[in-house]
Parts: sequence; C-alpha cells; structure tokens
Amino acid sequence: MKHPFHLKAVWNGGRNSEGTIDAGGLKTVISIPQEMGGPGTGTNPDEMLLGAASTCYLITLAAMLERSGISPDELTLESEATVDVTDNVFTYERIVHRPRIVLPLDASESDQSKAERLAHKAEASCMISRAVAGNVALETRPVIVTTGADTV
Repeated sequence: MKHPFHLKAVWNGGRNSEGTIDAGGLKTVISIPQEMGGPGTGTNPDEMLLGAASTCYLITLAAMLERSGISPDELTLESEATVDVTDNVFTYERIVHRPRIVLPLDASESDQSKAERLAHKAEASCMISRAVAGNVALETRPVIVTTGADTV
C-alpha cells in the first residue's frame, strides 16, 4: 500500500527572500537560516530534515517500547544536526539523538536493558533514518532512568 504526501511551496524572489510551504498539518514560512547568510525567518530545510528525523525516531521508539510492554513515565528527545559548509558546499553531516526514557521506579533491570536496546534499534527502524542512511551519520545516545532517580 502506498501513502502519498503532498507539499505546496511558494518562493518569491532570490536567495535572501522567503517563501511558504503547506503540507497539510505543516504550514510555515521558510528561508535560509541567518547562520548561513539568509534572513532566518520561519524554518529552513536543515531544521525540517532534523524535525523529520527526530519525530520519526521518537514515534518509532514509542511504538517499539509499547510493543515490548514497556510503558515509560516520560519519553523525551533532544536531537542535534551538524551541517558543514566548506568551499560554499553545504553538507548535512550528522544527526545525534539523545532520547531520555524515564521508567517506573519498579522497572526491572531487564526492562532498563531492553529500553536501551530499543533506543538504538529504533534508529535503524525509522523510515527517515533509512532514507538518509549512507549520506548522513546517525548516532543515538540514550539515557535510561527510573522515576525519582537523580538525573542531574
């Protein structure tokens, strides 16, 4: 079964202009980031690729935990992308995901180990990760804690 997704984009002007995208649930202004010499309004392709990779990873991890019978008290994610600009060539180099899985206080060591394994496995199972594999380095650095644990 195929699932089509559609996006409409408008861009009026040159490099330092801005545009809009409409992809159903995603409607926003787009431009080149300030760090790359653009106006920095709205979002940009670098943030959108990071957003796609991060949300796909997080949803995949949540589904895998659920199927394994693990119900975290909290599941959060911080992700970071690195884009290299050398000789005016832009290369999306790396995405690092840092999921934080907070398990109930009575979680077994087995559940903690399983949660960590799934945190790594979710990266390989995510559709967006598979789409960029070989072009962008992907790394996962999970933190597994139990409710009430000191997590400074």
